[in-house]
Amino acid sequence: MKITVVGAGAVGASCAEYIAIKNFASEVVLVDIIDNFAEGKAMDLMQTAALNGFDTKITGSTNDYAKTSGSKVAVITSGIPRKPGMTREELIGINAGIVKSVAEQLIKHSPDVILIIVSNPMDTMTYLTHKTFGLPKNRIIGMGGALDSARFKYRLAEAMDCPSSDVDGMVIGGHSDKGMVPLTRLASRNSVRASEFLSEERLQKVLEDTKVGGATLTGMLGTSAWYAPGAAVSALVQSIVCDQHKMFPCSALLDGEYGLSDLCIGVPVILGKNGIEKIVEIELEAAEKAQLTTSAEGVKATNALLNEIGAL
Repeated sequence: MKITVVGAGAVGASCAEYIAIKNFASEVVLVDIIDNFAEGKAMDLMQTAALNGFDTKITGSTNDYAKTSGSKVAVITSGIPRKPGMTREELIGINAGIVKSVAEQLIKHSPDVILIIVSNPMDTMTYLTHKTFGLPKNRIIGMGGALDSARFKYRLAEAMDCPSSDVDGMVIGGHSDKGMVPLTRLASRNSVRASEFLSEERLQKVLEDTKVGGATLTGMLGTSAWYAPGAAVSALVQSIVCDQHKMFPCSALLDGEYGLSDLCIGVPVILGKNGIEKIVEIELEAAEKAQLTTSAEGVKATNALLNEIGAL
């Protein structure tokens, strides 16, 4: 089973590494526009195979999409990264053109490919891909909610001073600092509500820390994070390739679900061999519905910029 990752920077290389280490793919193809960059990353990663005990073949390509032919899943990480003080929305002008060009090449060489969009602003780039190429909506997936939920679980575990494996929690809504909706009401530790362990004030702190999780790391690192995004992507890819039917919050094209239409936004979905097998509609309280509606308005406002710049 071949997996393609476009963009061999920190996020793309982390995606390739985690996918390879899990040993469920026969080949991972890294693609980049810089001469020999993807080839070098692939060689470096392959030199860890004997040490890390994986048999996945990792190859690199400088802009030769013929090498991606027959890919089951392709991950698009390409685009400029977010800089300190820069919002995801500010990236739209540059990244829209990059994502369209990359997706076109991937679909040309792998007509049945399932696309996972990582490039920011992620919800809008996912929507752009849907509107440009008209693929079945189950085959275009935005990664953001899976990453945001992992960051939520990290903050919950930190607050409860417990292992992350004890914790469950979900973030829906837009993949932006203002758009995220961490569902603190449903967060739990081994099926016991987190509210049994944490005060309302502490839960609110967890919520706020989660919402600025990406910006916090950007400020500390000077660029976007890469380990957690790479791990989030690898989990989505594995659920698809291995037909695991795991549930993740992902950016999906909605058509009436949650009372929303004609946008991509983070909601829980089941991922299997066909991509999005099902959008799961959970019952939200009035305040949560209002937050999701507000988040959707923000995503639609960013989507409107696609028309302004002529991307749609």
